[in-house]
Amino acid sequence: MAEDPVVDTPYGAVRGRHENGLAVFRGIPYAAPPFGPHRFRPPVPPEPWAGVRDAGAFGPTPPKPPYSEPFAKLLSDPVVPGDDCLNLNVWTPEPGPGARLPVMVWIHGGALTRGSSAIPVYDGRAFARDGVVFVSFNYRLGVEGFGLFPDAPANPGLRDQLAALEWVRDSIAEFGGDPDRVTVFGESAGAISIGALLASPRAEGLFRRAALQSGPPEVTDRDKVRRVVRRMAARLKVPATARAFAAVDRGDLIEAQTEAGRRSSPVVGGPAFGIVVDGDLVPRDPMEALTGGGVAQDVELLLGWTSEEYRLWLAPTGLLERVDRLGPVALAAARARCRCGPEVPRGYRLARPGASTADLVGQLVTDFLLRVPLRRLADAHRARSYVYEFAWPSNVPGLGACHALELGFVFDTTEAPEAAKLAGPGAPRPLADEMHSAWVRFAATGDPGWPAWDDTHPVRVFGAGGPEVVRGLRDRELGLWEAESAPARTEGRPVSAKPGAGTRAVSRKNFLSRAAGGG
Repeated sequence: MAEDPVVDTPYGAVRGRHENGLAVFRGIPYAAPPFGPHRFRPPVPPEPWAGVRDAGAFGPTPPKPPYSEPFAKLLSDPVVPGDDCLNLNVWTPEPGPGARLPVMVWIHGGALTRGSSAIPVYDGRAFARDGVVFVSFNYRLGVEGFGLFPDAPANPGLRDQLAALEWVRDSIAEFGGDPDRVTVFGESAGAISIGALLASPRAEGLFRRAALQSGPPEVTDRDKVRRVVRRMAARLKVPATARAFAAVDRGDLIEAQTEAGRRSSPVVGGPAFGIVVDGDLVPRDPMEALTGGGVAQDVELLLGWTSEEYRLWLAPTGLLERVDRLGPVALAAARARCRCGPEVPRGYRLARPGASTADLVGQLVTDFLLRVPLRRLADAHRARSYVYEFAWPSNVPGLGACHALELGFVFDTTEAPEAAKLAGPGAPRPLADEMHSAWVRFAATGDPGWPAWDDTHPVRVFGAGGPEVVRGLRDRELGLWEAESAPARTEGRPVSAKPGAGTRAVSRKNFLSRAAGGG
């Protein structure tokens, strides 16, 4: 058997493992442990080490709360204890500076509060098998990574991501990768993070292509983040400062964070952690920067969503049925959440005459949060953009083609038990081959294998049937949002002059909180 592979990095040599004909390195530090004097501060380089550091196992994962029981049955999130949590992993078919292979860097999702690079669904072996150097990494989560304090810089978790990409630029050639052919890809919060990095002057030149899965460029209102921090401070009985929070036991901090964000979700909204405009790494709203022209216009994009994103947010806790029982009240509250007038839900009802109230509410919120902004980005982007929809329904009852279901197919890890938790048994292997191959082609050539976005709106649908490109998919419903933003008049009166008008009474008591028993 060949000796374990050893590669030099800027901070010292690392020893990986040979696995299935590939070289795999796990737990390589790209920044110092973010605790002690580095708590709530921007990342700093790790201390160099002498000799050869073992990189045979995943490194520690950042502090995070566990998923609640309904979601833990569907989503894996392993915990590896330890302080040195700013680490990364590399799968490569050919270590050494001569290979110059395309590189794919994965940024995991989890609402910026959960997840890590150690999740088995994110195993990089299929990418390396197909000629790609694959990198995944951890970054700070929750209040540690995205809390907002008067005595600390904003967005430390996003700064971790920037530091990991800088490590890739400086180090990946030794692992066989081409630093000039880097593709970043991420899902949900990972895709939102990529949107911010696309628009950040400090990330310019660190990647050539980007894939945003079920997450648009966006920022969170600073007051919204401050409210979470204040709630935590009140529960902990400490000032809402980084210095005070740094003195709190990590377990107590996680418990307070869980309580402070208990009623938040993509559908409900509410206080939550998120990326904020900071005047530095994120100088302005990423969507405004990217659609205004002049920013990241040479970066090729792959953008998309699943057909029924909302089912992961609503089905596991029984909220689909409760929303159905609320009927018109639920639709009115969805208008408030989406800040739209009555013409939008009315148009959805006409387009989907047999749909349940929960399905209408779910599609409204999905389009507001994901599809409308991602299509807007594709429309405005000068470089080639490719749009997809994942439409295969899970074999787990009630989930449909839900949020995050496509991940096992993109990674070609559908046979892993952790992927089967969400997909159920018998996920179609040919579909995984198609989707994974498209991502590899995009990283290698910039073309995933279907027409680039243009005025005919081609969308590659990954569904139960064979390969299919649908032009104008969802144009009828998504066009309602464009009409909503344009001046319109009916019978001499303005229609939807102020999105969300007429829904104030409902928005005072959120319908999902009521459905969940929140009063």
